Amino acid sequence: MSTGVSSLMLTCARKIGRQFLARPSVTIQQARSMQVHEHVAYTLLKEAGIPVPPFGVAKTPDEAAKIAADLKTKDIVLKAQVLAGGRGIGHFKDSNVHGVVMCETPEQAKTLASSMIGKLLITKQTGAAGKICNSVMVTTRMFPRKEYYLSVMLERTFGGPVVIVSKQGGVNIEDIAATNPEAISYIPVDIMKGLTVEQVKQIVDKLGIEGEGKDVTSMIVCNLYELFVETEALLLEINPFALDICGDYFALDCKCSFDDSSEFRQKELFALQDLTQLDPNEVRAGKFNLNYISLDGNIGCMVNGAGLAMATMDIIKLNGGMPANFLDVGGTATAETVKEAFQIIVSDPKVEAILVNIFGGIMRCDIIAQGIITASKDLNLKVPIIVRLQGTNVDEAKKLISDAQLKVIPVDDFSKAAEAAVKLALVVQAANSLDLDISFAPRKKSTEKSKKPC
Repeated sequence: MSTGVSSLMLTCARKIGRQFLARPSVTIQQARSMQVHEHVAYTLLKEAGIPVPPFGVAKTPDEAAKIAADLKTKDIVLKAQVLAGGRGIGHFKDSNVHGVVMCETPEQAKTLASSMIGKLLITKQTGAAGKICNSVMVTTRMFPRKEYYLSVMLERTFGGPVVIVSKQGGVNIEDIAATNPEAISYIPVDIMKGLTVEQVKQIVDKLGIEGEGKDVTSMIVCNLYELFVETEALLLEINPFALDICGDYFALDCKCSFDDSSEFRQKELFALQDLTQLDPNEVRAGKFNLNYISLDGNIGCMVNGAGLAMATMDIIKLNGGMPANFLDVGGTATAETVKEAFQIIVSDPKVEAILVNIFGGIMRCDIIAQGIITASKDLNLKVPIIVRLQGTNVDEAKKLISDAQLKVIPVDDFSKAAEAAVKLALVVQAANSLDLDISFAPRKKSTEKSKKPC
């Protein structure tokens, strides 16, 4: 199960753009979204009246054994509850146990769960670092006779939801879009009118479902759309939506994505988020309304505005460096927020230089300067800081920094600031490799009065 929606949204947006707007591509706006574990998705679907296999979630091997016994079947599946795609072919660190495994008895379930819970699962998405598995979902293995794809997504091209369906389910939807785009159908929904009876019939027909299955599928489609609206979701994706050998329809896997901006209305839903699956710095940044994403480089970035942040990372790369993070302080930051941003940046041991790039519009440069001064002194920052300030109250900001006698390097030119950051990072890197102690901490003002010569 993949947890990101960007590639799917891009694929669908391009397809929809060609089909309905007669243009090759559309612009996709970045959206912050909350992901939830599969067992949470199963619970939401079940409560919405959408059939799912019997399941339970275990946080200990003994709980896994009990749930397996309660299922009363020899077809048992254990699924690692990790927010990463490719769990089935992924494996746990230092073992051959995969993220999705099958067994026949509660004893086997207990043994397998002990090899999964508390261990790091490594997949293509997680990389070698892996992600911690704190629980496993224990469920009944199903034997699909036919698999479909069914999802509801918020699509900017239509200014509202679109239902996406395909007869080819159980595989990556991006692969279908690339190899056989005609196999995917898009049904846009007027958010004010809601899903109409005619659209439901169209969806069922596109799926190719006949006979008694039409009524069941129609009910499931309606319930899925209602759940989408009620939870203010960005994406509810059932893949596969399956017909089993007994003639029953089930949602066998579900990916959910919810808009972060709806958290104040969806408190119960957001309480289900597993913060252990997120970068601790990203969680910390969220508490201060900072947009932060950790990257692999060694140059920390503190910028205001997502567009300028992207441009800053690009120009660092152009000068031969690698950004260590994306960090947008926004337009309402305070000196305390800026200090927190610095603390988050330097908590990354890879950071060997920091580039502050602020274009003051709503965000005043003097507030940024006050934050830089506070952070430099309170946090005893020892990495070089390159500061580029332009815009509102820039002169006041420069004076504040100058008077504070900070060891920061002011550079007005955007390109030269990035170049300086890259060069200073190389200096720090070389010094570290030679075990040299170089400090860029603030200078301390001398308390002794200069003596006049006799």
